[in-house]
Amino acid sequence: MNSKIEFRIRKSVASGQKTIVFLSTLCALCSVFCALSFAHASDISIHGFIQGNYSVDTTESNPDGRDFKWAEERIQLKLDANKEPFRLFLKTDAFYDHIDAASHLELREGYADYTSSSYDLRIGRQIITWGLGDLIFINDVFPKDYEAFFSGRPMEYLKKGIDGIKIGMYPSFASAELIIVPFFEPNKFPDQKRFFVYDPMPAVIEREEEKPASTFENTEVAFRVYRDVAGFDASLYFYRGFFRQPSMLPDSMTSPTKIDLVYPELSVYGSSLQGRALDGVLSLEAGYYDSREDRDGTDPMTQNSQARFLIGYQRQMWEDFTIGLQYYGEYMEDYSEYEENLPSGFPQEKRLHQLASVRLTQFLVHQTLRLSFFSFYSPSDGDYLLNPEVKYNFSDSVWAAVGANVFGGGDEWNQFGSLDENDNVYVQVRYEF
Repeated sequence: MNSKIEFRIRKSVASGQKTIVFLSTLCALCSVFCALSFAHASDISIHGFIQGNYSVDTTESNPDGRDFKWAEERIQLKLDANKEPFRLFLKTDAFYDHIDAASHLELREGYADYTSSSYDLRIGRQIITWGLGDLIFINDVFPKDYEAFFSGRPMEYLKKGIDGIKIGMYPSFASAELIIVPFFEPNKFPDQKRFFVYDPMPAVIEREEEKPASTFENTEVAFRVYRDVAGFDASLYFYRGFFRQPSMLPDSMTSPTKIDLVYPELSVYGSSLQGRALDGVLSLEAGYYDSREDRDGTDPMTQNSQARFLIGYQRQMWEDFTIGLQYYGEYMEDYSEYEENLPSGFPQEKRLHQLASVRLTQFLVHQTLRLSFFSFYSPSDGDYLLNPEVKYNFSDSVWAAVGANVFGGGDEWNQFGSLDENDNVYVQVRYEF
């Protein structure tokens, strides 16, 4: 989780072009499924779950006066059809949201695969995970849903799918992945109805979101090459696209009447290394964030270029008990230019932002009971997040979890300090089939 998450009030803007392409992709996937079925695919499976997920405030009611951060019943269906060298995978959710009193249908993933001995190809909506961090993302530049995480939903809902193409290549000296994303997808942050969030310009009501247009020039490209180096998993990363957190562009710095929410151009160059060391697993990751629209650091509304780094260590201390530690930093370039151009009254970020985390996990009762505790703490800002959780598997198909999200510390504009009034307790119950 990157530290510069500033939650903004945003207005959704429909993208007709993306909708048309998405429907075309879905039709294409259905065509592939029909073809596979007609050809008597050798392996077709359908799985899924039924789930209840509820999160209640413990500090005070939401800004809209309600007491729940999340309240839903959900069913998910997963269809997996294989007939070599092809594969079709669909994951679709249908759910009822009690807060908005509305039913929704969501395609979580939907893609077709082709596999050969030297490469594979995946087309459609897919979830991609890169990097080594535990809830800290440096080279994992793909979209996230932070509202899902902070409202106590299962961890799988932190990741959002992208509509694109993935090509895997496997020459003898290394392996590689190429990701092509024609349609930009931003991160999702807590909205103002369910969460108290910091807004540096609360008086400005008119806001308009401007996503990058779906053009050839704006197509996002990500590339990863990886291989074993002396027993360590080593990777190099490259990304060319956009920040997924919007920047605020007011029409006036002194008396603004309108704010445009835009996504500046970004390139990321990174690397990671992971392997056994010190009786545990050591993880090292770094990335350089090249803010292509503000390389001189003089635009305070656009993030400066940064160097980001992560050191992680995980070890099993005794049977069924593990501990994971992380230290993360962001170093801002051209800091003097940033200070000089920062408007009066705006919060000032640190030159070096630091974040530490600890994860404790204990399994009991033949590994059917899991006790876990995760915490973020920022030595530079003084804010924190606490996330204890208890999960019990009643059977192979039924489990329930109870946990909490506790925020605090720092200033009202810090990442977790800004969420100080949003503490919640959540319950998850799932039946899998």
